[in-house]
Amino acid sequence: MKPATPSPDENQSLASFPAPGEVRLVRLLPGPIERVWDFITDPEKRARWFCGGLLEQKAGGRFVFAMHHKNLAPGETPPPEYAKVQDPGVTFEGRVLRCEAPRLLVFTFGGDDSVVTFDLKPEGDKVRLLLTHRASGEDLKEVGSFASGWHIHFGMLIALLEGAPRPAFWSEHARLKPLYCQISSTPPDAGCISSRC
Repeated sequence: MKPATPSPDENQSLASFPAPGEVRLVRLLPGPIERVWDFITDPEKRARWFCGGLLEQKAGGRFVFAMHHKNLAPGETPPPEYAKVQDPGVTFEGRVLRCEAPRLLVFTFGGDDSVVTFDLKPEGDKVRLLLTHRASGEDLKEVGSFASGWHIHFGMLIALLEGAPRPAFWSEHARLKPLYCQISSTPPDAGCISSRC
């Protein structure tokens, strides 16, 4: 699979696909690293940009993904296949594979067909976040959707950390998902993280 072409603004650049089923996305976040770690691991803070739910910070720990996008995109109308994620929301579980606070979190995203890594590195007063999402099995068809979702969710995280207005969610999803599906050669009709909704 071919890598996406980055834009001049690193935080707007597209994800790359270095291997089949692998999404890689880099963002430069306002630090310090402990603050970024809190927004990734604290359920209340994480719910403001991605999902709420319990996260046990230890190998073998539970990770509950409580996705209620009506809280992220109030007043927005999702595509029909994502209506359930918007309201009433969906909840599913994964497990923590590695946790080395405040630098590394590796977890399954639902079942074992998706493994996600958040790798944090301080860079001056910023923090470089490298996300790697490796999909296999049934999740291979979701790679374009995963890339679009991470792109949008990290945009929301950056806005929170910078104290900026929250970006639109569903209109950005409508723009990015077809692009990511084309780049990753995955079907655009794969739907709503179908194994989880």
